[in-house]
Amino acid sequence: MTDDLASLFSVSYRARVALEVLVARILKMAGVLGVTVAVALSVTTQAQDSTVLVVTGSSMPEPLYAKWNDEYHIQQPAVKVRYLPEGSGAGATRVLTGAGDFAGGDAPIPEKELKTATSKVVELPTVLIGIVVIYNLTGTSGELHLSGPALASIYLGKITEWNDPALVKLNPEIELPALPIKVVHRTAGKGSSYILSDFLSKSSPEFLARAGRSESPDWPVGASAGRTQDMVDKVAGTSGAIGYTELNIAEKASLHMASIRNAEGEFVRPSLRTIAAAAKAMTAKTGDDFRISLTNGPGKDSYPISSFTWFYVPAVAQDSQRGRAIEAYLRWVYADGQKIAQEEGYPPLPEELLAKVAAKAATIR
Repeated sequence: MTDDLASLFSVSYRARVALEVLVARILKMAGVLGVTVAVALSVTTQAQDSTVLVVTGSSMPEPLYAKWNDEYHIQQPAVKVRYLPEGSGAGATRVLTGAGDFAGGDAPIPEKELKTATSKVVELPTVLIGIVVIYNLTGTSGELHLSGPALASIYLGKITEWNDPALVKLNPEIELPALPIKVVHRTAGKGSSYILSDFLSKSSPEFLARAGRSESPDWPVGASAGRTQDMVDKVAGTSGAIGYTELNIAEKASLHMASIRNAEGEFVRPSLRTIAAAAKAMTAKTGDDFRISLTNGPGKDSYPISSFTWFYVPAVAQDSQRGRAIEAYLRWVYADGQKIAQEEGYPPLPEELLAKVAAKAATIR
């Protein structure tokens, strides 16, 4: 039902408001909550002086965005920001076709897709994230070490046992079990897959050729997980499983995380400090193009599967009222929102980069 309703994004704002009222009444009579409907319909106004901004995109930063939206609504009661976690690919598609107000994603929109946009789209980093490799080896003590080539071989189905010689060589202090590796990956259109595949493509030419750098890699092996929570549940509930998710999510789920060998040959554990180190090393000379890959960058302390997550924002909104509301929200995101992000466990954007991003966001109309 959500997909059908989402197709109504192209309907005029006035028609959408009237339609939402009608559908909400029907659902209320049927005893069904209308929250999802209100989000999917991208309504503009529910009262003459209020604005509802609808954002779709990646599920990874959803907890942070939900916190931002609640806090912003407290400070600005006339504006409500609603986030629909459909995935990075879906968010990009919506904003490129002029549906919804803006979107969130964990990968830069491909250049060829940007050229098809109904209006110019600006890509603004919101926070830093780290994609961590999670695993389930109950009874095995010690910290697992993995390299890019070894991880690529696992996801290509070339390394199938935990006691494979390549893994034993990387982990001389751990007694790895003779246990099949159960690979778990995300379904198509996920930003976390883009970030991981970006790292693996830099580490393994074979991975780049066979699976590709994409939000939808051509995974040759493994079980799929649609939502972030599905990935967490599958890895946590499957002996021998390996998967990937965002650092905050893995920490809250108390999952084991591997240290990954970086470009300097150091095994680095994912943390706020090591993710921030990766960003600082890569953004020191950044201009106003924020479509930057942070994976496998320089620096002894850099965690190699680090990335931005972005907002995809039309440079010019569909009407001036909404443009003002979006610009004001973004101004808050790059001030108070950044402080909240740090409180919620996200590394801050490097100071010089933050100033450039905030200045770019201020041009939204």
